[in-house]
Amino acid sequence: MTKCQRYGYHPAMNLDARVKALLDGGAGDEAATAAIEALGPNILGFLGGLLDEDDARDVFSMFAEDLWHGLPGFRFECSLRAWAYRVARNAASRFRKDAYRRRAERFPTTMASRLAASIADSAQLPGGRRDSLRQLRESLEEDDQTLLSLRIDRELEWEELAVVLSAEGAPVSAAALRKRFERLKDRLERLAREQGLLG
Repeated sequence: MTKCQRYGYHPAMNLDARVKALLDGGAGDEAATAAIEALGPNILGFLGGLLDEDDARDVFSMFAEDLWHGLPGFRFECSLRAWAYRVARNAASRFRKDAYRRRAERFPTTMASRLAASIADSAQLPGGRRDSLRQLRESLEEDDQTLLSLRIDRELEWEELAVVLSAEGAPVSAAALRKRFERLKDRLERLAREQGLLG
């Protein structure tokens, strides 16, 4: 049983069917382009909620490269959207750990990175870090920020969240995520009241 099957989630028909048909027809570049164009703006918004604007754009470029190279091996055992968010989350984690970020190296210009740049240039990332509620969110652990962002901002289903947030070999149940989410909401509400952000 695969990770995606463990959560009882099956692919949505629209984009998944189109991308699968392109891959099955040997049109890998077109499949990757379709996936990045369709999912890219939301993925970029998700990354913009976790990172500052420049870092979000760099990680989005990493995501596009990872999706481009990984898509031929994707078996559609879960939704393409859930898998793409997982790829983006992994890229963000790698980015935070990698030393290249401090060296500010430029990414190589490939077809995927050019597509990522065109999407990033036309998309609006969330505003700067000036909002007090956003600062509260940023005080949370990375996984908690990701859970809130994907559930509230990106409206992922619980089964999709389970796919995105499960670590290698350690699946997460949708029920456990619901409980965790409720605790997070309560905690944020308490902190917001303490800071005078709520009436």
